[in-house]
Amino acid sequence: MSDTIDILVPEFGHGLTEALVIEWLVAEGDRVERGDVVAVLETDKSSVDLLAERPGTVAEIVVAARSITTSGSVLYRLDE
Repeated sequence: MSDTIDILVPEFGHGLTEALVIEWLVAEGDRVERGDVVAVLETDKSSVDLLAERPGTVAEIVVAARSITTSGSVLYRLDE
């Protein structure tokens, strides 16, 4: 049985707490490896490639593309 891990929106620093999910580069059911680019986020200052923190299968995308989210919120769930 696999464990589902919540992957959170990272802290961007410099008082930035919100990010726009520009696009997802993975879909639910896709396998990712540590370091794979899974999404592109945009803050007030820049666009950021979000890298997978660990290997696993994308179980659920919680925040849809073109949606605004905040640091510390669940972005997606990963089955290990």
